[in-house]
Amino acid sequence: MANKLTIMQAVEGMLKLTEQGKPSTLIGIGPMSSNLLQATFELARDCDFPPMFIASRNQVDSDEFGAGYVNGWDQFRFAADIKAAADAVGYTGDYYLCRDHGGPWQRDEERNAHLPEDEAMDIARRSYQADLEAGFDLLMIDPTKDPFEIGKVIPLDVVLTRTVDLIQWCEDKRKELGLPPVGYEVGTEETNGGLTTTDKYQEFIERLKVELGKRDLPMPTFIVGQTGTLTRLTEQVGHYDFENAVELGKMAASYGVGLKEHNCDYLDDETMLLHQAAGVTASNVAPQFGTEETRALLHLAHLEQTLVEKGLIKAEDVSNLRDVLLDHAIRTERWRKWMVGDDTKLTVDQIFADNEKALVILDIAGHYTFNDPEVKAEVAKNAANLAACHIDAQRYAVNCVKRSINQFVEGYAMTGVTTRIREALDE
Repeated sequence: MANKLTIMQAVEGMLKLTEQGKPSTLIGIGPMSSNLLQATFELARDCDFPPMFIASRNQVDSDEFGAGYVNGWDQFRFAADIKAAADAVGYTGDYYLCRDHGGPWQRDEERNAHLPEDEAMDIARRSYQADLEAGFDLLMIDPTKDPFEIGKVIPLDVVLTRTVDLIQWCEDKRKELGLPPVGYEVGTEETNGGLTTTDKYQEFIERLKVELGKRDLPMPTFIVGQTGTLTRLTEQVGHYDFENAVELGKMAASYGVGLKEHNCDYLDDETMLLHQAAGVTASNVAPQFGTEETRALLHLAHLEQTLVEKGLIKAEDVSNLRDVLLDHAIRTERWRKWMVGDDTKLTVDQIFADNEKALVILDIAGHYTFNDPEVKAEVAKNAANLAACHIDAQRYAVNCVKRSINQFVEGYAMTGVTTRIREALDE
């Protein structure tokens, strides 16, 4: 929209609403598919909230680095498809393109290759430049993935230096390109980032403020804090620390910064509602919505088989959606980050030999395969068969994702928050 609020203004408004006793929490949505974009914009249109789309470098990145596993998106195609999705449903409100976990070694292959720091930092900078040129609103500066420090807490001095250096580079490049201001997100939910206590959190903010001030650089828009959320398998396995969330939220707000949570998938209703009392400005949710869409596709595949049994679809015409989705999900090996214990070390062959484990992997990792040509072909074949029986498969998938997102819209009191933000800023 012509008078779009910057993400910095949106957070300023959110902090004012919290001060006024009218808090809400915004949601950062992992852009897992085109169906998810449609679901999000339909809800945002009807419920009046500004979605944030949080793209990791594995999901969306420059073609020179291999693009992303979601729709093969680079930053420019990502931005264009998001605009097209908004236009398609008549959404004219604010939305924000956000880089989630930008920085060195943030693509799996870079970390696995143990790239030298200079090379990893150079790649990070080039990726950020494409973010800026594509019109991203928020850049997360996360230098805490380090293949040479696996399992170790990266010294705060190192995190701070890399963070400030990358913000400096992005600001210099932004000005050189004549682009408008962007917001920054710093910190990480990863324990190796060292920001796991309120003392460390405050120390990081204070030292960051000093270093940014020396260089006349802006304070970040968000600082990530650890409130106990943790996603594994398809569950929320963390223990929400309400008192910690309150303290971190107040601490961040005292610096004019919003508290951001990560790993907020699969929260129960009570924990969602606690966010209003805690004053959490925003939280990220990603794999949950991908899993919901995977489950929708599996339901559609089962429905197709039911229609074969009822004689409405010929057996020779049926899709192989379930088996292809299962095969590709296992072979991605992207499921490893969500597994626990020794299961993280299982081989692909071991998974194929264990039907129970295979189905767990399908639930976790199906969404990583949505752009695979063979999977897309089976989705299309399934949809065509169901359409012949007057069933709209794509609409069903979108609705399943919408139901999942709407839990957060309700739990985080997001309905009408765009209007409330603007009113708060006008006061």
